[in-house]
Amino acid sequence: MSAALAGFSQAAAPLVDAIGKIGLNYSFVLDANELASFLHGMLVSLELSLVTALGSLAAGVVLAAMLTSPRAALARPARVFVEVTRNTPTLVQLFCAFLVINMLISEALRNLGGNPLTPFIWSAVVISLHKGAFHAEALRAGIEAVPRATLEAAQSLGFSRRQRLWGVQLPLAVRFALPALVNNMVDLVKMTTVASAIAVGDITYASIMIWTQRDNVLELMILILLFFGSLTFAVNRAGRWLEARLRMPGHGH
Repeated sequence: MSAALAGFSQAAAPLVDAIGKIGLNYSFVLDANELASFLHGMLVSLELSLVTALGSLAAGVVLAAMLTSPRAALARPARVFVEVTRNTPTLVQLFCAFLVINMLISEALRNLGGNPLTPFIWSAVVISLHKGAFHAEALRAGIEAVPRATLEAAQSLGFSRRQRLWGVQLPLAVRFALPALVNNMVDLVKMTTVASAIAVGDITYASIMIWTQRDNVLELMILILLFFGSLTFAVNRAGRWLEARLRMPGHGH
């Protein structure tokens, strides 16, 4: 791998020199170690985006089910969690989790082999729960938008409340809530940058490490913008395609 990066760096040298003539310093590409760090940061950002996308959807479904439950013991705690999560900054939540809860866990497990929770895991959990609260509200609105006649038909067929929720309401709610869910996913991808605040080696953190040595903030910021612009564009296009595939006849026109 290092040999391949070294070969790439040598091949890219003329292009780096040409770009340098217009005032952009991308000389870090010629350093195999720094280039490897940057590419690894891109991979970590992609991995974090995927993990949090799946985690936030799972959290959103569970919270939406709790929010629409007739049991106050489920609905009220879910409502409190959603309101607190939606109305506090993600970065503050991440610091509270990593600097407070993580420290308490580390103290409790000091004599049992140490704390297995890494900064990446904490970032994934916090971002998933934060964005899951937004998913939950979108899904709750979708669940409540399911026509009463549809639920009555399911009930007449002998469906229990749980069967109606998981087999009828949620599948329809996902279709109703898709535009909001897609927007949430786009925001989630951008939100992963907060992980750099606790030293997760994503593309933002890798760029910070590089520009502190080379003073090329502008050049790396351009790459970060291009990376996240391309990623969010891909997520948006995939979401719009899914909306078209799952659009219900008679709705949304």
